[in-house]
Amino acid sequence: MLQPASDYDTLKARFRWALPDTYNMAGAISDGWASRDPDRLAIRHVLADGSCQDWSHAALNRAANRFANALQGCGIAPGDRVALLLPQLPQTAITHLAAYKTGAIAVPLASLFGLEALRYRLADSGARALVTDAAGLQKLAMIRDELPGLEVVVSVDGPQAGVAGFDALLSAASDRFETLATTPDDPALMIYTSGTTGQPKGVLHGHRVLLGHMPGIELSQNFLGRDGDMFWTPADWAWAGGLLNALFPALALGVPVVCHAARKFDPEFAFRFLESQRIRNAFIPPTALKMLRSVETPGSRFKLDLRSVGSAGEALGTETYDWFLEEFDFPVNEFYGQTECNAVLGSASELGVSRSGAIGKATPGHDVAIIDGDGRPLPPESLGQIAIRRPDPVMFLEYWNKPEATAEKFVGDWMITGDQGLMDEDGYVHFVGRDDDIITSASYRIGPGEIEDCLLRHPAIALAAAIGKPDPLRTEIVKAYVVLNPGQSAGTDLENDIRAFVRERLSAHEYPREIEFVDTLPMTTTGKIIRRKLREQASAGG
Repeated sequence: MLQPASDYDTLKARFRWALPDTYNMAGAISDGWASRDPDRLAIRHVLADGSCQDWSHAALNRAANRFANALQGCGIAPGDRVALLLPQLPQTAITHLAAYKTGAIAVPLASLFGLEALRYRLADSGARALVTDAAGLQKLAMIRDELPGLEVVVSVDGPQAGVAGFDALLSAASDRFETLATTPDDPALMIYTSGTTGQPKGVLHGHRVLLGHMPGIELSQNFLGRDGDMFWTPADWAWAGGLLNALFPALALGVPVVCHAARKFDPEFAFRFLESQRIRNAFIPPTALKMLRSVETPGSRFKLDLRSVGSAGEALGTETYDWFLEEFDFPVNEFYGQTECNAVLGSASELGVSRSGAIGKATPGHDVAIIDGDGRPLPPESLGQIAIRRPDPVMFLEYWNKPEATAEKFVGDWMITGDQGLMDEDGYVHFVGRDDDIITSASYRIGPGEIEDCLLRHPAIALAAAIGKPDPLRTEIVKAYVVLNPGQSAGTDLENDIRAFVRERLSAHEYPREIEFVDTLPMTTTGKIIRRKLREQASAGG
């Protein structure tokens, strides 16, 4: 969608949205390429033994047509919810495409979800169908009696009692299907928020969400779609990051996607995978990038073909940004958004839009500002709420069955993010913290991101989280939860060294007055630290 330009200002000035009257994501992702270039590689599936299975666009589209017919044969109609509890597999993409072709709403669910998380989402969405694997069936067996609306269950690992086999459904169905002529605003995809506060909400998107993502993803991948591009992400395809920052835009641009159903992120394996698969483009969330820092001298040890790496989901921080640049001689393109309205800020090192510690500039086509509580845009360098003006093609339709929550998401025409930030004189936005993550200490308002970034510079620390702990004198004090690197030992001397390290580099009011060494940090399935749990723990005396 982006027209080539030599600089950011020209790129932004040229851009105009042109949404068609009819638009279906499956048509953009699959139907078009299957007719224009049927043999073009769509998905390369790397199996556990290292062997590969290649899917052309023609093969992917035929399978999606077959499963669309199968879904209709099971009674799935436009507007019905089809849930997916699957890792990165070709069948995951096939199920999504089939749902869109029929006009159903896809509801991706993370394989890491526990029973209560699954039960809540399946019940709240009113899913009529679920496509899963053997591991998912084991979980479902314990909650299925609580889900009377779940009528159709399909397993990619074969049939069982009351469960249809994916391959059998495909083989029995026609490979011809006419994709429903939906409008850009017709519902297509519902992704549940990560639930860092309160119960997760179903974020309902129209088919236009893919169009809305394209400029931001093209920008963050230094104009994705060039000859030889090959895309991979370790992000779960159940997350907006895996689907909309990687899988769907790449396929829509004709860029092959490499998938691997890894259950756990392994930094050493990730570098070997990037090397062996000759990955050119990657979306790697900040937490994964921080974990990659544990691998010694990867820039010299591995022969990588990478030309672009995008990252989003939480603040990357200057330490990880600078490490990557020094190690690989090009910067990570950090970008920003939410499940409700994604990829609205971005970076593109090829255009010179890249700044350590910033989450990018406004992506072409999106109006982003820092606003006050009354919805008034603030001047540069002012702390306020990051907000996006509607209408915007990437913006969600509504929260599922929660009209009051939907209304509360807006101040006038500004969709508020719940994120505090500031915009500098050059238009770069700097993330400060979530509204509920901001620490108030002795009248200072402190964002946890800067403290965590500083903590990560300490040679003993692998991961860190900073929160505000209630204090009768200062309102709150800064408390840090720290995961140490292998070979490091917790103790009073290390605590004092860490405090001095932060105090010298930040300020006297930002250093952590309490430090707790932990083995792990509570995280969402998308790799974001759940600071709420740490605050609750600290408030209870932990």
